[in-house]
Amino acid sequence: MKNTRYAILLVVISILFIGCKEEDKKKSKIDKKTINLTSYVNPFHGTAPLTSPEHIGYNPPKDWRVWAGLTFPGSSLPNAMVQVSPITEYGSGAGYEYEDTEILGFTHTNKGHWNLCNIPILPLSKNAQYPFKSKFSHDKEKASPAYYEVVLEDYNIKTRLTSTLRAAIHEYTFEDTDGKRILFDLGKANNKVDNWDISHTGKNTIEGFQKMGKETIYFSVNLSTDIDLLEIVKKGKREGYAILNLTDTNEQVIILKIGISFVNSKNAAENMNNEIGTKTFDITHIEGESIWNTFLSQIEVSGGSDKEIELFYSTLYRSVLWPALRSDINGEFIDVTGKTRKENFNYYTIPSLWDTYRNKLVLLALLQPEVTNDVIKTLMDIGELTGYVPTFFHGDHGASFITGSYFRGINDFDVNKAYKLLLQNAYKESENRDGRVWLKEYIEKGYIPESKVENPIVETVDAAGVSKTLEYAYDDYALSLLAKELKDTIRYNDLTKRSKNYKNVFDISTNFMRGRLEDGAWVTPFDPQYPYYEYMYREANAWQVSFYVPHDMIGLVELYGGKEKFEQKLDSFFTLPWNPEHIARNVSSFIGQYCHGNQPDHEAPFSYYFIDKPEKSQIIIDRILKDFYGVGEHGLAYSGMDDAGEMSSWYVCAAMGLYPLSPADSNYLVSVPIFEKIKWNLKNGKNIIIQNPNKGRKLKSIEVNGEKINSYFVDHLIFKDGGIINIETE
Repeated sequence: MKNTRYAILLVVISILFIGCKEEDKKKSKIDKKTINLTSYVNPFHGTAPLTSPEHIGYNPPKDWRVWAGLTFPGSSLPNAMVQVSPITEYGSGAGYEYEDTEILGFTHTNKGHWNLCNIPILPLSKNAQYPFKSKFSHDKEKASPAYYEVVLEDYNIKTRLTSTLRAAIHEYTFEDTDGKRILFDLGKANNKVDNWDISHTGKNTIEGFQKMGKETIYFSVNLSTDIDLLEIVKKGKREGYAILNLTDTNEQVIILKIGISFVNSKNAAENMNNEIGTKTFDITHIEGESIWNTFLSQIEVSGGSDKEIELFYSTLYRSVLWPALRSDINGEFIDVTGKTRKENFNYYTIPSLWDTYRNKLVLLALLQPEVTNDVIKTLMDIGELTGYVPTFFHGDHGASFITGSYFRGINDFDVNKAYKLLLQNAYKESENRDGRVWLKEYIEKGYIPESKVENPIVETVDAAGVSKTLEYAYDDYALSLLAKELKDTIRYNDLTKRSKNYKNVFDISTNFMRGRLEDGAWVTPFDPQYPYYEYMYREANAWQVSFYVPHDMIGLVELYGGKEKFEQKLDSFFTLPWNPEHIARNVSSFIGQYCHGNQPDHEAPFSYYFIDKPEKSQIIIDRILKDFYGVGEHGLAYSGMDDAGEMSSWYVCAAMGLYPLSPADSNYLVSVPIFEKIKWNLKNGKNIIIQNPNKGRKLKSIEVNGEKINSYFVDHLIFKDGGIINIETE
């Protein structure tokens, strides 16, 4: 990449040097040819708490941490098996909370979703006592992609971490070389640990496992010095742990190399030996940094502020940490039935479909097509074994992900087989809740009914029938596109009809999406401002779901009574103040009734486009980009959970001015980017240029390759052929 590509970036450039000591994350590190974009990534974004009522929208109860960010600052590679990161509190979203002052260990898996955080390891000084933990300071803490560093102040030990896909290296520098020890706190993880073990396999090697429910995580460790004694306390118990006493030497620096596997300890050792072997910490780090730089360099931006550039590359980085690899270096993985297998693809975790189908999985298809293809094969493998493409948490959305990816050129899978499995999801009720729940009612009635509940509260649990009906209708639309492509006319016609089911939960007397009872009556009483976790709406109120029809926005406008009434409703949505008495932990950060702190209404800011008022959408989009990321006391808080990268991906797409409003469709809604110029370097050697030469914020027209288009959307074809998107603004 030529230096001239970044001439506009107002940053200080320093020379990339061996070891990459992270002197200043704000400065670029550069050799004669390549700028290191990892220098713009700040992994601490999303780790700090959202504390101000102004940002939250209400006064949270005492000692209540709003669900903001829930990210981790540790080392990982894109879609890796290993995420090695500090843990400051078990049972928290990602294990690390910026306001905490003590580190409990360094764990090797992470998602930011109250689970994982496995294999906690902590170096100890001679005099360290149970419960083991050490104070730390952010002044002595650093992080960048593939790197984390901190000083454990109570133990006088400097720790550095880096990682590969399936392994990690810890480097401990002991100020006191006498009595060096290492804790394996194997009774702890973010999930409840059912069993664990550890054994001494050689003079400087150990192996073991942690078991949590149906999943077991194995590890194999190689140390740069010999082990004198392995102490085990309450083996297999949740209050138990193990301590390695290292042979007394004058060595200050101890290197710990660890491989993990979800199959067995032998594979964990093989993962470590193949990916790290005899490599040094610094070489491993440089290789990891290079992988990240190659990934980030797919998109070059110029003309933004320092903060906008930092947030852009930080959110782009965050967008590909999940789904996570589960295949070992030898190809083995544990399938959904618990069987060890090998296939001709890499096996991945389920990609948090409810959150990420909206935007993040579209980015994955564009930036990591090989990974995307293997994720689809993983979902299909699960589907063949269970009968259903896996759903996630609340919705379905495998149809949207697979269909959208297919139309974006991800096609190295049996699309006919995938289609048949998705039809199972859409038409066959699952006794084990593997497919869509309440499907029978949805098919028979065209909506999912709610129970009659007297005085429901935020935490009331029921069908979340409005949210499910809206999302199933969208999934039906997505699957109808695949039916049409595969010339299944009967299913196409039926699914197209079902895609209009959103109309069945629209109450024309109130102009809201509203819950209905079994007999068709509307749920009463009805307060459109009241948020629910699972009654009528999933983690939302009526306002927040009433603009979710991404496949038929023109039809939705008509349902509201035309453009003028739709505009009035949108204006009210973004101006009616949030009632601070309405408190839901993961519904926070508002513009009127709009909530950016959770996903259900993330499409709504773009709704003005469908009444030809894109400038009104842009005002909302710009406010979100400016006021809902990198906020708070430390400038590191998010307005809500990152949710496996969805919140980050929203920023990436909106900041570039290309948003996949309907992710099953292979087109992108154009808004005004916050950068003067964006260059997307495509894998086929071509590129896309997005530019706003007038630097205005009000969209007037869109040119593609010199010709004005009569639409606000650009086709995915531009990602095949390349081209220039010129945005005329004032």
